[in-house]
Amino acid sequence: MIGVISYLVFFATVASILSIAVLGLNLQWGNTGLFNGGVVAFFGAGAYGTLILGGTPQAGQLGGFGLPYLLALLGGMVCAGIVAWIVGLLTIRLRHDYLAIATFGVAVAFETVMRNTDALGGAQGIRGFERPLRETLGNGFTYNLAFFAFVLILLIATYLFLERLIQSPFGRLLRAIREDETAAQSLGKSPSRVRLTSFVAGSVIMGLAGGLYATFYAFISPQDVLPILTFQIWAMLIVGGAGNNKGAVMGTFLIWAAWTASGWALSRFAPLEVQLYTGSIQFVLIGFVIVGMLLWRPQGLFPEKLVVSQSAKNK
Repeated sequence: MIGVISYLVFFATVASILSIAVLGLNLQWGNTGLFNGGVVAFFGAGAYGTLILGGTPQAGQLGGFGLPYLLALLGGMVCAGIVAWIVGLLTIRLRHDYLAIATFGVAVAFETVMRNTDALGGAQGIRGFERPLRETLGNGFTYNLAFFAFVLILLIATYLFLERLIQSPFGRLLRAIREDETAAQSLGKSPSRVRLTSFVAGSVIMGLAGGLYATFYAFISPQDVLPILTFQIWAMLIVGGAGNNKGAVMGTFLIWAAWTASGWALSRFAPLEVQLYTGSIQFVLIGFVIVGMLLWRPQGLFPEKLVVSQSAKNK
């Protein structure tokens, strides 16, 4: 029984961390119409930044500054924001497919740089990170439960922040630019500036998720920032419903449950020669899920709720 509860805590922790990343993507795509194909680059920037700033010194590696955990986590978010600001300045004027291709190229480049830069851990990744409060809580079930509570608090805070944001005048401006950028510009707004703000803000949220992910495992490597993570996060948003924060969270838990269940089923029941391709089969399944949802229910399981003004209601 303890083993089942322990696994459920592990599952919920990872799903909650990914939910934060999906909420960041929802701000970019669901509310602003920015097709970010490089989610993993900003997720990875937050992860690497957190471990570099908060880790212990390692021979031949950059970092090991040993900053307090919350400062290191905040620093990882800043790293993601800086990367997003630079990428945004270069690509934010691109539209749809072109922006997706450009940002996907950034994700591939990020993984390649991390894999080939020994000062950033190279292919072996970054180690030497002491999980916060480990000496007090230990490394067992108690620690995982406490860390899950911390992640859940941050997920709720992020959710509430974004809910307030999209209901604010700025949130209405985001949706106006998403629907008709020319009309918004005719009203004296600056679409490029607003798009860049949304792009950086969403990427900072992805950086937070990356920092939490790296903290949970006390390790990060190029294998954790492969482009497939971008497609997983996109699948979570598409299934849940773009433009709806509740849908983003629900879609994350559903897709993560399907991912873990399919991995377990393949390893348990599939022939040995098939088990060798478990990862590839799961990637194909993710593709089927995305295509299937776009054909069957493109608005997702929880469609965006349009906000109607009081004056419109009265009419």
